[in-house]
Amino acid sequence: MIKALFSNIVVAVSGSDASILASKYAIVLAKLYRCRLSAVYVIDTATIRQLTLSKIFIQEESLEYEKSLEANGGRYLSFVEELARAKGVKIEREMRRGAVYTELLGAADERKADLIILGGWEKDRNARDIITHAHREIMVGAKCSVLLAKEPSIDQLYKQA
Repeated sequence: MIKALFSNIVVAVSGSDASILASKYAIVLAKLYRCRLSAVYVIDTATIRQLTLSKIFIQEESLEYEKSLEANGGRYLSFVEELARAKGVKIEREMRRGAVYTELLGAADERKADLIILGGWEKDRNARDIITHAHREIMVGAKCSVLLAKEPSIDQLYKQA
């Protein structure tokens, strides 16, 4: 018998519409294939540090912005947890600090993930910005498969699951 291709999924949560759709996609997969599911939100302290060093932010602004991202991350993770609970899917959630791709890859490695799910892009994004630096680094650096969720009917599939 063939071993399942994946049984442990990590989904990147950023709060964007694309990441919420990716979360719904991950929830549907976890339910259908009885997978372990983890949602990870990264507070991008690496970028905040760069903005402070470049004198774009002053120290107080950096701290305030980081606190704002932390509060938003908590809300986004709670929302994804509610979505999973509504479908009877158990989900682990984690908030991390650092560079997005480094922390997401670290979380995937720690959980022995065999699939990372990322959100596709927003409709109003410029074509050259379609794949962000973080997405590129995750795709290149991942030790497991990476899925870019762009399913147009995921809301419908999620409702049916």
